[in-house]
Amino acid sequence: MQLRKISSVDVKGKKVLLRVDFNVPIENGKVADETRIVAHLETIGLLRERGAKTALLSHLGRPKGKIAPEYSLKPVRKKLEETLGFEIPFVEDCISDKVPQVLQNMPEGGLVLLENTRFHPEEEANDAEFAKRLSAPFDIFVMDAFSAAHRAHASTRGVADYLPAFAGLLVEKEVRILGTVRDNPPKPLVLVLGGAKVTDKIGVIENMADKASAMLVGGAMAFPFLLVKGFSIGRSKCDEENIEKARYILEKIRGKDFRLVLPRDFVVSYSPENETNIGIAKADTFPEDMMGLDIGPETCKEFSTEIAGAGSVLWNGPMGMFEHPAFAEGTRAIGAAVSKRTAEGAVTVLGGGDTAAAANSLGFAKDVTHVSTGGGASLEFFEGKLLPGLEPLTEKGEA
Repeated sequence: MQLRKISSVDVKGKKVLLRVDFNVPIENGKVADETRIVAHLETIGLLRERGAKTALLSHLGRPKGKIAPEYSLKPVRKKLEETLGFEIPFVEDCISDKVPQVLQNMPEGGLVLLENTRFHPEEEANDAEFAKRLSAPFDIFVMDAFSAAHRAHASTRGVADYLPAFAGLLVEKEVRILGTVRDNPPKPLVLVLGGAKVTDKIGVIENMADKASAMLVGGAMAFPFLLVKGFSIGRSKCDEENIEKARYILEKIRGKDFRLVLPRDFVVSYSPENETNIGIAKADTFPEDMMGLDIGPETCKEFSTEIAGAGSVLWNGPMGMFEHPAFAEGTRAIGAAVSKRTAEGAVTVLGGGDTAAAANSLGFAKDVTHVSTGGGASLEFFEGKLLPGLEPLTEKGEA
């Protein structure tokens, strides 16, 4: 995918609308995790150094088109000021008449943060008039919010109809690395899929199965496959929709040169909150009154062996309920295997969302090739879709 890049544009004195993703957790009025803020600093720095007048635009949470103080970006402004070391003006309405005034008085290299674009119902509706008002004070639009690129909203897609649109450095990096694994992965490619739902990953499996040599399935996603194969899963989480999708996938890959590797054993307990009465159960002797909450030690070894021979790894979804220490070892072990293979030269990519959260909390995010900022966006990218927020940035509208 060839993108029009802001890094190749003269932005000196230009008024730039920069779409970022500052949708960060806020606890007690403070930013609890600044990962997404930090991810945009390179693009912000580039625009400042080259003399642009930049307005930062983002959503936060789901205020449902209404002004809601708990979803204000004011705490983000404070964190950004602490990070950058200087004060940043704040406009309390992203389409306020104050926006052009602030830009007019702003020095080259200056920044302003605009209030939550989702305070307007027209944002998620991708309303053309709203997008026109958003874009009116600006000369250039820069899309740097890869994690929001799968949404056809006014601030991610609509404004590109009214302004020259370019990819920021984060979007450029995401597309380059994810595109390598999606389109021309170093062989062999190993898929590692976990999390709760088969339905969330089915498009990825359909698009990537012909390029991969093996798919390792952990987390609650494994249970529908085991049920279809005739195993008992006790009280483990599973619903009918996922069972049908698992059956569909098994039929789809029948006869292909492709290994589907399911867990041999699980860490089990009576509930996620019960971290004392736990045990290890084989997949073929699963206790009827317990639930699987992590992959077991034999599975960790088998999955790690598969990863040890990979030329590239695409991992989306944790192996268990890593938020609970008793059920985090499977995800940690696979993280260690992927990190080791990365150090040996493999290209390793982790999807965003829970996978990124696990990598950060368990400490292996820095040891893989790339942790995507996008959960849903990375899934749709690996499904082979042209994301709405990326389409205006492409040279020829190609996927």
